[in-house]
Amino acid sequence: MSDILNQIALCVEAGKINKSSPYPPNMKDQDGADELARKALEQGFKPDEILEKALIPAMANVGNKFSRKEIYVPQMLMSAKAMSGAMIHLKPFFQSGETKRKGTFIIGTVTGDLHDIGKNLVAMMVEGGGWEVIDLGVDVSSEKFLKALGEKPDAVIGLSALLTTTMENMKKIVTDIKSRSASSKILVGGAPVTQDYCNKIGADFYSPDPQGAVNYLSQLVS
Repeated sequence: MSDILNQIALCVEAGKINKSSPYPPNMKDQDGADELARKALEQGFKPDEILEKALIPAMANVGNKFSRKEIYVPQMLMSAKAMSGAMIHLKPFFQSGETKRKGTFIIGTVTGDLHDIGKNLVAMMVEGGGWEVIDLGVDVSSEKFLKALGEKPDAVIGLSALLTTTMENMKKIVTDIKSRSASSKILVGGAPVTQDYCNKIGADFYSPDPQGAVNYLSQLVS
């Protein structure tokens, strides 16, 4: 792999967003994922090459480290921000249709729940995995999910809940989506959510961490 793609991957894993970013201290004043992705495009690398050979492997490593509890939420957020810094330069190519994404992922925190850190991490990891992500935010009703699904009928849905009191709303949303679009795949997650609950409410997949969601989505399109 080329040196610049290696450098981009290293920046994402280390959480080095751009040259002015003070984090991590040992990379102070060095180019970050932002500058390096722009330079890679200027050197003739294709956007999907940067995504497939630098960003996706780097975010997979970050996700696996998080799963093994070798890093924690703050480091993962920094990596996700570095990945987003690189994606700024790639997104115009995806939006124009010049470069294809693997699919569309619609995500939101369910009605009555305002927590978003877990949801944001999953959204960033999935985007880093090569998917178009439509983030509906927090306190999202069945109607909002169904409207977004109406515009992107082949999308996969992700539901997040962090409160036991809002888990019932997750159940309602799954029921509403499945009654309208039985073939739609629905992923669920959040601190109180379990595999048993996923099975009980008729969702398709549960993961306790973001990397599990990325791996499941990859299987869907492989």
